[in-house]
Parts: sequence; structure tokens; C-alpha cells
Amino acid sequence: MKQSTLFVLCLSFVSAILIFMLNHIQRTQMTTLEEENRVLAAENKQLKAESTYEQELLRTELNGDYKHWSNIEEIAEQMVNDSEGHFKKAWAIYLANEAEQFNIDPFLIYELLKVETGKTFDPDLIGPETKYGQAYGMSQFMGNTAPWIAEMAGLPYSEELLFDPYYSMQLAVVYLDFLHHKYQNWDEALTAYHRGMTGMENYKEKTGTAKSHYADLIQANAENHHTLAMAE
Repeated sequence: MKQSTLFVLCLSFVSAILIFMLNHIQRTQMTTLEEENRVLAAENKQLKAESTYEQELLRTELNGDYKHWSNIEEIAEQMVNDSEGHFKKAWAIYLANEAEQFNIDPFLIYELLKVETGKTFDPDLIGPETKYGQAYGMSQFMGNTAPWIAEMAGLPYSEELLFDPYYSMQLAVVYLDFLHHKYQNWDEALTAYHRGMTGMENYKEKTGTAKSHYADLIQANAENHHTLAMAE
């Protein structure tokens, strides 16, 4: 009985050691796997961060690199000089950048503002009374036109905002982009800006063309800016 008891005790002791060793190996393996998982997770997070940053960097290089802003400043300087200081440089930089985002010649919008304000670029300008009402601000928007353009642009609207030069310019850019998208040429787009879309259609039906002194003047003066820039 003593030998049998001793054998059982030895067997139990060996079994306990084996169980301990197996548990230790399993814990070690689990720890190793957990560490590997943490490393993989960290690597994935790093790769995701790098990928996101590269995409952000690409957008920055396309839309906001030093060449872009250098070009914007040159355009702005030309506008300020042409206006004899009436068109502020901050306005010019804003306008040039907004126009380029919509792939519109910034000088086209600048010349439109020059015509609309009689070369004053007065943001507080109120146009003469007409049967349709009055036009307001630097871009000379009528009260029956501005609200739906603001809605289309995702902007708030109030009559007071039309006297904000930046708001007024942004509406002008969006409206011109809409008109050019609609008509696919600048004669119709500019004449529609000046006369309204129905007015442009009536004018075109009467004259056989959408070309107008308003559209010709703005396009010719915009082209002159590019000729002047190339000559410098």
C-alpha cells in the first residue's frame, strides 16, 4: 500500500508539473499572439494614417500649393492696379481663388463687377428703381434672384448680406457658373446675368444672337488682362 500510495503521489506531482508547464506555454503563446496583434494593429493604424495624409497632401498640392497662391497674388495685384485701388487686394485674392475653384476666368468676374458698379466697386451700391425692384451690392443682385442663388450655393440669405463684398462675389461666381453650365457659352451666360434668363431669351429671339455690348465688353476687357500679363 505504501508503494502504491507513493506511486500515486509521484504521478500526481508529475501531472501537476506537466499541467503547470502546459499552462505556462499557453500563456506565453497567448502573450506572444497578443503582442503580434498589437504590432499588426499599430502597423495598420500607421498605414491608414499615412494613406489618409497622402490623400490630404495631394489635395493640398492641387488646391493650395505655393504656385497657386503666387498666381492668385499676381492676379490680385493686377486687379487692384487696374481699379486704381478701388478694388481692395483682399477682395481680389478672394475673388481670384473662388473663380479658379469653379474653373472660371477671374478677370471675367472682375470685369463684370467693374461694369455693374460703374468702376466704383462699391459694396453698398443700390441700383435705380425698376419695375422688378432694385439691385444691391457689388454684384448688383435683384431681390427676386438672389434668394434662390443663395439656396443653390448652400448659403444663408438676407438682403443685408448682399452688401457684404465677399458674399456678393461668391453669389456672382456661383450664378455665372450656373449660367455657363446652362448655356455652355459666355455670350448667353453674361447677357443672361445682365438681362435675366427670360430677358436674354427675348433678346436672342429679337436680334438672332445672344451677343451684346455687355457681354462683348466684359470678355474683351478680360482678354486684355491676359495679354497685359503675358507682356510683362
